[in-house]
Amino acid sequence: MAESEYKYSASALGMRPSEIRRIMKLAGDPSLISFAGGAPGMSLLPADIVDELYNGLTDQVKRIAMQYGATDGYRPLMDEIKKYLTAAKGISTDGQDLIVTTGAQQAINLVAKTFLDPGDVVLTEYPSFIGALAAFKSYGADTVGVDMDSDGIIINKLLETISRLEKEGKKVKILYVTPYFHNPAGIIYSPERKRQLLDALSGKNIILLEDDAYGELYFDAGDKALTVPMKSMPSQDVTICYAGSFAKIFSPGMRLGWLLAPAEIADKCQLAKQSIDACSPVFTQVLACEFLSKNKMSGYLETLRPAYKRRAGIMLDSLKEHMPAGVTWTTPKGGFYVWVTLPEYMNASDVFEASYKNGAAFVIGSAFDPAGKKNDCLRLAFSSTPEDKIAQGIKIVADAVKSFIKK
Repeated sequence: MAESEYKYSASALGMRPSEIRRIMKLAGDPSLISFAGGAPGMSLLPADIVDELYNGLTDQVKRIAMQYGATDGYRPLMDEIKKYLTAAKGISTDGQDLIVTTGAQQAINLVAKTFLDPGDVVLTEYPSFIGALAAFKSYGADTVGVDMDSDGIIINKLLETISRLEKEGKKVKILYVTPYFHNPAGIIYSPERKRQLLDALSGKNIILLEDDAYGELYFDAGDKALTVPMKSMPSQDVTICYAGSFAKIFSPGMRLGWLLAPAEIADKCQLAKQSIDACSPVFTQVLACEFLSKNKMSGYLETLRPAYKRRAGIMLDSLKEHMPAGVTWTTPKGGFYVWVTLPEYMNASDVFEASYKNGAAFVIGSAFDPAGKKNDCLRLAFSSTPEDKIAQGIKIVADAVKSFIKK
């Protein structure tokens, strides 16, 4: 590539093509059976509820919705979110401040912007959410992954990594985790692992950034207890910034999330937000407020959970039927994703090209590796694929895998 005439910043020069852009392009290609985009099912989006909520607004509230708003959010919505977090999640908001953000992605970005200097370290799980990795790297941070098992991040490996980095003189500022129906791995942390994690971080002066975008999407009521956030658990000296989202429980097009953090941190994050977008869309904040205050969320979730459970079941049955020996995958109890592990010698990019040619797409594993290297895995999203296409698409992916199996 020829050298550019433009004098880009060091941050811009460090940017790489976004896998998210590629994912969204693939997800929108009608000729493909796409397991790429982690989006709600199109047919499941609550257009009827939105119509009802909007039509029920007074003219005065409609005008408020069309106006600029406060940086930290539309006050009635903030109050409703706090009620929800206390009642449904068991989180105390005493000493905490809430910011309504433009998606959970912005909540993550605000924490990164507030704490990270170039060369600081952010610890994440391996694998980890693409959007968070991009946010951390945009501020010049080094992202270091720590392996997980079916119960969550592996504590002894976390402690070993922290110790090694400290000996190297590196500043570990943040640990970012997605404990509830993990993106991309699909697992959920056990209660024991969450307590062990808080104990491990005690006295470390590392911010725990807890991302809870999928916690309401458990398939069976018996697993609801597993979704209790660490933000709700007693911890004297671990600072937790808790990010949530309306994308999976209402609509991603609303572009709304939230950040709950200690008041001092929230104040700094609010200052950071002022320079980014001044305020999140008041129009969608008003609708989200009505969604919560009119108690529409609980009924809507009751339609989503069985729908996603069916889609996951079809995918898991198809994987069992078609995948060759030597390939393993997670069995999610909720959320959107199945994480597939290929034989170590296999490259997910090769599998993708073969699968893509025959009409099915997914996301390769290296996109979720903080180091961007490990590529013997892939993510399959079952959430937005029509039920009658899932088995056909999985067979295409499995046939592509089989074509690279060593005889």
